[in-house]
Amino acid sequence: MGILSVVIFSPLIAAIALLFLPKEKTSWIRGVGVAGTAVSCIASVFAFLAFDPGTTQMTSLSIQLTEKLVWIPTFNIHYYLGVDGLSLPLVILTTFLCLLAAIYSCGIELRVKEFFFWYLILEVGMVGVFCALDLFLFYMFWEITLVPMYFLIGVWGGPKKEYAAIKFFLFTLFGSVFMLLGILAVYFASEPNSFDMIELMRYSGTWSREFQIIVFLGFYLGFAIKVPAFPFHTWLPLAHVEAPTPVSVILAAVLLKMGTYGLLRVSYGILPLGFEWFLPAFVLIAFINIVYGALCAMAQTDMKKMVAYSSINHMGYCMLGIAAVSATGFNGAMLQMINHGIITGALFMFVGVIYDRAHTRDIGAFGGLGAKLPVYAALMSLACFASLGLPGLSGFVSEFLCFLGAFKAWKLYTILSVSGLLVTAAFFLRMLQKVFLGPFNEKWAGLRDMNARELISVVPLCVLMVLFGVWPSFLIDIMNPTMTVFAGMFPGLFQGLR
Repeated sequence: MGILSVVIFSPLIAAIALLFLPKEKTSWIRGVGVAGTAVSCIASVFAFLAFDPGTTQMTSLSIQLTEKLVWIPTFNIHYYLGVDGLSLPLVILTTFLCLLAAIYSCGIELRVKEFFFWYLILEVGMVGVFCALDLFLFYMFWEITLVPMYFLIGVWGGPKKEYAAIKFFLFTLFGSVFMLLGILAVYFASEPNSFDMIELMRYSGTWSREFQIIVFLGFYLGFAIKVPAFPFHTWLPLAHVEAPTPVSVILAAVLLKMGTYGLLRVSYGILPLGFEWFLPAFVLIAFINIVYGALCAMAQTDMKKMVAYSSINHMGYCMLGIAAVSATGFNGAMLQMINHGIITGALFMFVGVIYDRAHTRDIGAFGGLGAKLPVYAALMSLACFASLGLPGLSGFVSEFLCFLGAFKAWKLYTILSVSGLLVTAAFFLRMLQKVFLGPFNEKWAGLRDMNARELISVVPLCVLMVLFGVWPSFLIDIMNPTMTVFAGMFPGLFQGLR
């Protein structure tokens, strides 16, 4: 068993172990759940140490840590895993955040055994998506994430949890059907028939423009719903608000990245002519995500819903970077994926901290909490400043690179998209003012500051916000060789964008 198999299936082994534990042994169940995510996280660190970004050549992708076994030979289906500078950072982000969110989940009291079982299965699917290099295997892992998320929202969510879970399930399933049709189309269009993503990248030059456009639209529906890109975004705010805090963290920090990862790995990598045809609409949608998401967030009085709409805004920056079709833009989009996962994951934890104590997320219900909860106020302020793009923190670097990459190709949209930064700053500063500043509301005199479990979950994320703000090259050095190859994969295409 290779290292990537260990990363993927450690949580599955822990989930199976949970089935043999009595449901009354909640401390054991929590321990096994956290241990399963910890083993996966440690294995991903070993994968990172074994990865050499310098081996990527300028003319071809260099997939490393590969595992390839014949699975269903009749249909040329393989158990094929591997990582490069596109997927490895997302694997590490997933395992790290799953570990921290699992620690935070130790506060869950309802049906603990079932919660951790579904949580661990969810991690298996998410990590598998980023490691799979066979489209059949990719689709299998993609669909595995659907059922656990449905139950995690539908059982442990808020007052409208059933409606939120069904809406998430139907939206995602709708996109998956079209993605499946796209997978079948490229399989039968390749000769010999293959699900191998790397081989399909080579076959794409033999496919007609019309074929690629039609298949691209099928894949785009599947990925755009997950991003979520306008107008497929409506499931996200409801799912975030109703989901329990650890699930909101995973939903924002990891699940959304599956969509942007798919856009780069599959839609761009395998269907370049379809991607080129769709680019004018794609950059328009990115602009709408940025501005519309920020304006919707500005209108919210619920802290959790505000952070949810800010995710639509921030994923718009990822799309803008991808639309640049350049190494700078791709690096910015990838860095934004990682930073958004870290920052927004922390923000959802902070909202959960105050909700567990006050049982309200109404921004106007508080006031003056900075004096009463100094540690909470300081750490949440740091996360808000990172999210609004304050220089010196991680959010600034990734957003700057997205704008830098997109400006040459899409000047007007880039200039207009900057307005999203102003609105983002406005709604975060308004929230900080109303919650932490001003006269203290005596109603909250009994509130306690953050406990050890909460600090263990969120402090590592705050450290990374500062670290990647002052040392972004740590991540960029891993991603850049692969992103440079991606940007130059299709000579002659996208010429007007460079």
